[in-house]
Amino acid sequence: MFPKIIEFGGFFLPAYGFLVALGFLAGLWVVKRLAATIPLDEEKITNLVIYCALAGLAGAKLFMFLFDWSAFIAHPSDFLSFSTLQAAGVYQGGFLLALGVAIFYIRKHGLPLFTTLDIFAPGIAIGHAFGRIGCFAAGCCYGTECDRPWAVRFTNIEAYKMTGVPLEIPLHPTQLYEASFNLLLAGFLYWLFQKRPQPGLVFAAYLSLYSIFRFGVEFFRHHEQALTAGLSNTQWISLATLAAGLILGWRTSVALGRLPRAS
Repeated sequence: MFPKIIEFGGFFLPAYGFLVALGFLAGLWVVKRLAATIPLDEEKITNLVIYCALAGLAGAKLFMFLFDWSAFIAHPSDFLSFSTLQAAGVYQGGFLLALGVAIFYIRKHGLPLFTTLDIFAPGIAIGHAFGRIGCFAAGCCYGTECDRPWAVRFTNIEAYKMTGVPLEIPLHPTQLYEASFNLLLAGFLYWLFQKRPQPGLVFAAYLSLYSIFRFGVEFFRHHEQALTAGLSNTQWISLATLAAGLILGWRTSVALGRLPRAS
């Protein structure tokens, strides 16, 4: 599609990086807006968003290396290649590392754990939506061949050079599937938060719903990684995060059931 927005000689503004930056700003705006309704300390929340974003980028690259370790070991120069830096990485790896950083920061600074995670859930979803639009623009995370009317054909040679996306072949627009779902999920989570549910329920809903969707959309994505029992690594992670979401949602419901009833 359009992997480069503006190009000056050998320098260019990548569409993926630009849209990820927009996603960060959109997510930050949503998180700060929800935090103000509690209210929670704005400076602490802003710092937490920044730390999570940095951890997310690092975790996404780390899991990318782990998933394709044999390929990187065979070609060590690829660790620092431009295509590696341009690659989106593994979202779930970024999410898991960012979650670990978030829990540590929340505990250290005395923020309410589940309420803070609930605040972040809609922001994560909307930021992820922008990121997937960036993937579509760059040509990464592309789908398998598709014979449906909504199939897309990549034609930009620069996209092929950067990501290896096949040109002139109808593919599932998996990036747009995920972007659309995340936008809808962000809206639902924002609405759910406004209902003031038991702390932890919004984040549990994010974990559960996104994991279900990600598990399904993986069947339509191109994969170079080896499958385990017929499933990709990201599908196995999705099953684990789905279980975590369901357990958190169940515990939240049990806690709600234990609250004293008004007479």
